[in-house]
Amino acid sequence: MEIHADDIKNNRNRPEHVAIILDGNGRWAKQRGLPRMMGHNEGVKTVRELVTASAEAGVRYLTIYVFSKQNWSRPQDEVSSIMSLLLKTATKEIGELHRNNVRLKIIGDKNDIPAEARKVLDQGVELTKDNTLMTLVVALSYGSRDEILRAARSLAQDARDGKLSPDEIDETLFGSRLDTCDIPDPDLIIRTSGEYRISNYLLWQAAYAEFYFAKEYFPDFHRQEYYRALMDYTGRERRFGKTSEQVTA
Repeated sequence: MEIHADDIKNNRNRPEHVAIILDGNGRWAKQRGLPRMMGHNEGVKTVRELVTASAEAGVRYLTIYVFSKQNWSRPQDEVSSIMSLLLKTATKEIGELHRNNVRLKIIGDKNDIPAEARKVLDQGVELTKDNTLMTLVVALSYGSRDEILRAARSLAQDARDGKLSPDEIDETLFGSRLDTCDIPDPDLIIRTSGEYRISNYLLWQAAYAEFYFAKEYFPDFHRQEYYRALMDYTGRERRFGKTSEQVTA
């Protein structure tokens, strides 16, 4: 049965924040006898489709894991091609995001990103900062352990400088130093391609997230597959460490 955006938008249990691990682009291409970059190109089309689908379904935050810290170790020609695709895509899509009232946010170590692409992304963040329909969070050169270490170093520096006492550091203060400090934790994390790993993604933020593992390679993870994941989420009971009796009380 086909699922429509309103089926999710009108459901009071819909997720506010969905995070996706975009896995399987290269295998999608290999399966078809195509160069790996063709898979990444198709993945861009799927991202565009899912941004629209998210906005129509009432999802307020969509975070996509585009390029990890560990991905820099891939063959240099593939990394260069992905960075070129990133620049091309950002240049083309940011205006469309702005016209559709979508805010762009980047998480990860932006210092690793080539200067030209970083400039375009920074301009996109500034251009869209006041948009309110939804927020698209792009994880680039992102690794959750790296993010946590950067937060810890920031707090350690402040403690050494006498700006705070170690006793003042709690979950709220620590969270304020993470890349995601101004957005809620993900309600639902989706991984495509049939793999069952979190891959150093949003480790702190995923403490109480629900998970959904899709069998499709990411380029084939279209609107209906996405909506099936969202509908699956709406039927779950989130307990946050409580018993079912406490949740329903």
